[in-house]
Amino acid sequence: MPLEIALALAALVSALAAQPWRLLGSRAVADASGQRAASPLLTPLLATLVVLPWLWALPTLHAMPLQLHWSGACLVALMLGWPLAVPVLLAVGGIAALLSPALGFDQALGLAVWQGVVPATLALLVGVLLRRTTGTQLFVYVLGRGFLGSALSLFAAGSLSQWSGHVLPGVGEHLSLVARWLMAWGDAVVTGMLCAVFVAFRPDWLATWSDALYLHKKSG
Repeated sequence: MPLEIALALAALVSALAAQPWRLLGSRAVADASGQRAASPLLTPLLATLVVLPWLWALPTLHAMPLQLHWSGACLVALMLGWPLAVPVLLAVGGIAALLSPALGFDQALGLAVWQGVVPATLALLVGVLLRRTTGTQLFVYVLGRGFLGSALSLFAAGSLSQWSGHVLPGVGEHLSLVARWLMAWGDAVVTGMLCAVFVAFRPDWLATWSDALYLHKKSG
């Protein structure tokens, strides 16, 4: 519990120091009448707050012999950027606690940290490493950050969660890492596919994407 509180506060303070709300303003565009329209990032932000709490609360809403945990944090980090993703993911944990009576404060905080903040932070570090080593390449963005980076970040976060005492119900200790590896890949496949779809059809839903950088397009 103290570890989760410390991690959540450290991430939240760092994220708010970057003034993430400015990202919503900088992404706002002018509509056909010349009026300043809302940022397109509001769509993935609101979708995250509506859909993700149900996915986090689902294992406690039904009696299942094996509780499969879904994170989605890496996709949220790609869509909103890390500074904005952190407070949103913490809010998702709070909403999940309201949806499920079985989720207490401790469990909700654990979800927000180990399924939200930690994998999102690791995904950020993977993205920085890929940018520094490979530059801005479309293939690297989709495969490296969407697929492989998400899998590694989620598995590492799950392993750290297990090390801190958060076990998977119904899974033996010797099989927990295998289960976390498989769940990380399931999450990463969906993240990578949606990332590829958004790059092709809705790049404005990805705060971490830029046509000028990755497609080498000149603005104006």
